[in-house]
Amino acid sequence: MSASLFPQLEPLLPSVSKPIQYVGGELNSTVKEWDCAPEGETVRWVLMYPDAYEVGLPNQGVQILYEVLNERDWIVAERTYAVWPDMEKVLRENGIPQFTVDAHRSVRDFDLFGLSFSTELGYTNMLNALDLAGIPLHAVDRGADDPVVVAGGHAAFNPEPIADFVDAAVLGDGEEVVLAISEVVREWKAEGRPPGSMPSPREELLRRLAASGNVYVPRFYDVSYGPDGAIAAVEPNVPGIPERVRKHTLMDLDAWPYPRKPLVPLAETVHERFSVEIFRGCTRGCRFCQAGMITRPVRERSIETVGAMVENGIRKTGFEEVGLLSLSSADHTEIGEIASGLADRYEGSNVSLSLPSTRVDAFNITLANEFSRNGRRSGLTFAPEGGSERMRKVINKMVTEDDLIRTVAAAYSHGWRQVKLYFMCGLPTETDEDVLQIAELAKRVIATGREVSGRNDIRCTVSIGGFVPKPHTPFQWAAQLDHETTDERLRKLRDDVRADKRYGRAIGFRYHDGKPGIVEGLLSRGDRRVGRIIEEVWRDGGRFDGWSEHFSYDRWMECAERALAGTGVDVAWYTTRERGYDEVLPWDHLDSGLDKDWLWADWEDALAVADGSADVEVEDCRWTPCYDCGVCPEMGTEIQIGPTGQTLLPLSVV
Repeated sequence: MSASLFPQLEPLLPSVSKPIQYVGGELNSTVKEWDCAPEGETVRWVLMYPDAYEVGLPNQGVQILYEVLNERDWIVAERTYAVWPDMEKVLRENGIPQFTVDAHRSVRDFDLFGLSFSTELGYTNMLNALDLAGIPLHAVDRGADDPVVVAGGHAAFNPEPIADFVDAAVLGDGEEVVLAISEVVREWKAEGRPPGSMPSPREELLRRLAASGNVYVPRFYDVSYGPDGAIAAVEPNVPGIPERVRKHTLMDLDAWPYPRKPLVPLAETVHERFSVEIFRGCTRGCRFCQAGMITRPVRERSIETVGAMVENGIRKTGFEEVGLLSLSSADHTEIGEIASGLADRYEGSNVSLSLPSTRVDAFNITLANEFSRNGRRSGLTFAPEGGSERMRKVINKMVTEDDLIRTVAAAYSHGWRQVKLYFMCGLPTETDEDVLQIAELAKRVIATGREVSGRNDIRCTVSIGGFVPKPHTPFQWAAQLDHETTDERLRKLRDDVRADKRYGRAIGFRYHDGKPGIVEGLLSRGDRRVGRIIEEVWRDGGRFDGWSEHFSYDRWMECAERALAGTGVDVAWYTTRERGYDEVLPWDHLDSGLDKDWLWADWEDALAVADGSADVEVEDCRWTPCYDCGVCPEMGTEIQIGPTGQTLLPLSVV
């Protein structure tokens, strides 16, 4: 039995900031009996998004798994989040371990500790949670009573930098695999936790998980290095373990309409809305985009299911804003019907509908008007990504400057006053001139808006992020731009915008310096040696590295120098160095379905486009013959798109 820690915690809450985030009891949360199944057969999960409550609670991946697990009468699932430094101090001073927000149980008492990483900058928060929970940092030091630590999320497609700290990692969609893992744990517990052929019961459980092919267990793979510091080989060290671990792909999204009971936060969070994922995957082929590559193929939810999920979510939460989410929501084959159907259903109510960033070539005024029919007209966000037409061709973002101007002209002429444009700095083959073209594009947007609207209160916000090469993309071999050059290019761009007397005041400019991107790049493409850096940074006080006020570049660099001493590699080796075709990449034994030769050919095409020797456009394979990326035949999947012939209305009103 795991006792509640709340009696110890409650008197201390007034001494910390935002104590409400540690209280729990949110609408639609679940608290179950510790022993909810026959003796010895209950499987207990604690789930964590390794960031503060205000960021972690809205995370839909964790919410979905929390609900899927708790629907089984033999599984207990609770949540925990990263605690702020003031709460960490209180916990350490009073000997209180990392706790769940549901029943305030000790995280260490659970069978499985699942962490979802959408960004690598949450790794130090994971170490802090493990330490606060009393769980040994290193997987090899854990005993029979410690939880099995499982990593998931997009960053888990290269879990090698955290291989020393996690027991297992899962690639891809989690809905089905968390239940499969739970079944393995349940069976092992029901058998009395046997050691089998392994040295310990814990290793036997991990062997069973690994042998299923569903789970990557780093300790069962040996990594060797060559004299140049590069990886020589990654090989299984236990019989019956697959040489490559495959990702999971959920094919029937209509059969999994989660979350059915979305959590309603007690404290303010980064997203105060109910979100419905209308499709998963993307085949646009943007060469920089890891999310689009690793979530292939496209699988759409039917218009009928989307309508039912929206209606259910509004009733269960009371939220008045609904976001229709995906990597490119306007690409849903029935987005027009979804928009008009939802607008009809909620016309005259307080419910507002929104789309995230929209592709320039997927936007139309009819669609935008449907989403703003209730009178809530927010700014529009578009993502050209590259400043110049040459750069957009290199990254396979096939949007011309004229396409963008036509789109914003339509928006401004129909009453919109604010447009946000998102770009990246540091893309492969980029020059200063490519980045300065962002200013010219923004000025043309303002000029067009003033012309078509006849008004001067037109605004354009330019938001720029640093490019970080990611695994399982054509740019996984690319050299990352150093932070000094990134900052200098952004300074020139900022000065160009500010110096313009006619348009400068109408253009907002938001960007981050290049230093956090270097650390993210180190963690994104790192191998197991990078784990030493993460641990050094955490021991030196590193927490909440995704927050600019907590991030310290100097700390990361100093710790990296100490941790990598004697290895023959350094931070530049992991970040600003271009890779070759023959190099063994740290994630080569983890199968996203993408054929490595196809990725390499696409990388070469990008370089050929950059130097003008070729003009290669990879179109969206939903509408063209197959480009042989490998995903569908390798994973046994297929693209699933409409039209379905279904209708969204009428929806029942309860």
